Amino acid sequence: MNNTLKMRSGATVRRMTRQQAEGKNYLTREILMQMHLIPGGDPVAFSCADEADEQGMVDGISTVAFYFNPENVQEAPPELWYFPDARTDSMTLPGGSVINRMSIKRAAGCGYYTRERLSQMNYTPIEEPVAFTYRPDKSVIYFYDKRTCDRVPLPCIRCGKGVRFRKKLCMDCYAKELQQLCIEDDIKRNTYYHMSRERVLFFDLELTGFYDHDEILSISIVDGNGTIVMNTLVKPAHTKKWKRTEKVHGITPDMVVDAPLLKDLIPQIKEIFAGADRIIAYGVSTDYSHIKYIYDTEEEREALHAKVRCCANEFVHYAHTHRPDVQHASLTDAMACLGIDWVGVAHTSMADTFACRDVWERLFPYYYDDAPVLAEASLAD
Repeated sequence: MNNTLKMRSGATVRRMTRQQAEGKNYLTREILMQMHLIPGGDPVAFSCADEADEQGMVDGISTVAFYFNPENVQEAPPELWYFPDARTDSMTLPGGSVINRMSIKRAAGCGYYTRERLSQMNYTPIEEPVAFTYRPDKSVIYFYDKRTCDRVPLPCIRCGKGVRFRKKLCMDCYAKELQQLCIEDDIKRNTYYHMSRERVLFFDLELTGFYDHDEILSISIVDGNGTIVMNTLVKPAHTKKWKRTEKVHGITPDMVVDAPLLKDLIPQIKEIFAGADRIIAYGVSTDYSHIKYIYDTEEEREALHAKVRCCANEFVHYAHTHRPDVQHASLTDAMACLGIDWVGVAHTSMADTFACRDVWERLFPYYYDDAPVLAEASLAD
C-alpha cells in the first residue's frame, strides 16, 4: 500500500507503524471513543496490517487505522456516547483495533454508515470500520466514518460512463456540447445588426465606493465612432473622502472641487441617452444602478434599461465557448484575451469606456450598418 494517503480536504497523511504513532502520542479513534472525544480535524498519520493487500484489506475488511493529534480533538456531545442501555459488545479487527457495537441510529448520529449506504452517497471507505452491529441472522454489519472516506468520481449525466469534468458532463460529452455552443455563438456574433454608430453609446462611471449609496465621481460617454460625447468629473454632494477607490481610479477630492454636481448634469445626460438606440457598459449592473436615479419615474428607468447592454456578459459567453482557459472576466482580462491595447490610463472612466467599445466591436464585428460584407478576421480565427 502507498506510504501516503490524500484526504478529501487536500491534506496528505503519511504511513507509520503503531509504535511510531504511539511514540508521538497520537491517538487512535478507539482511544478517542473511550475518552469521549472526537477528532477536530484531519488525521495526522495512518497504519495498516502487515498482511494487508495493496488496498489495505484483509479478508475483505479495511485495516487502515488513522491517528489523530491530541491537540486537535474536542469533547463529544453526550448524546453521541452516553447510552445507559447500550450494549457493550466489542470486536477485534484484523488490524488489531477494537471496535464497539452500536445501533444503526446511534451510528448515523455519529456520522458512521455501512459500506452500502456510503456507496449510495458516492463514497468509498478507506479506513477500517469504526463500529459494528448485527443483522437478525447474526451476520455482522460494519460502520465506517464518512469523514475519512474517499469521494467516488461521479458519472457523466449524459453518457453515464465517463467521469464528470464540467457541468456534470464527462470530457467527451462536454467537448461535444462546447462545439455546438461555439456554432450557436458564432452565428450570434456574426449576425448583421445594422446599428448606427452615432446611436450606439458606451459609458463608464467612477464612484466613491462599491455600493449603491456611493456617489459618481466621473462620467465618460463615447459613441460607436469613438467620438467623445461627454467626459467630465462630478463633484459628490455628500462624500468628502474615498481613499479605497481613489487608489483604483486616481480621482482625488481636490480634483473635483470645481466639478459640476450630478444634478447640474442630469438634463444633458438625459438628452444624450434619449438619442441612443443602445447604451453599453462593461459590468452594466453597477453603472445602471447609479445612473438610473437621474430619472424620476419607474417608466423612465425601464425605458433606459431596455436600451442597456452588458459587454461583460457577452465576453463571458464568448470566453466560455471559445476560450475556456480564461478564468476571469474583468475588463483587463477581456482586453488581454482579445489582444486589445489600452487607450489612456487603465481604470479611468475614459480609458474604460474606449476599452468597452473596442471589446464590443471585437465581439460583434458586424454590429454597425457600415460593417463590410466579408470581415477580414473573425473571432473563430
